[in-house]
Amino acid sequence: MKITHYQETDSIYIDLAEKTSFETKEITKDINIDLDEQGNLVGIDIHGNASKFVDLSGIALEKC
Repeated sequence: MKITHYQETDSIYIDLAEKTSFETKEITKDINIDLDEQGNLVGIDIHGNASKFVDLSGIALEKC
């Protein structure tokens, strides 16, 4: 698993599997999930204002 925080947009991508995303589904206006061809979860995208959903102080992040 890899968590990337994009500071300039305050977005977080949680990469759960080393698979290519086949489909993206919107869960809320701020959260999308990426699925592989079999419908398995491969990633979570919290775009814009991610720090309001996740306490970033307790997570070791790779910052870009």
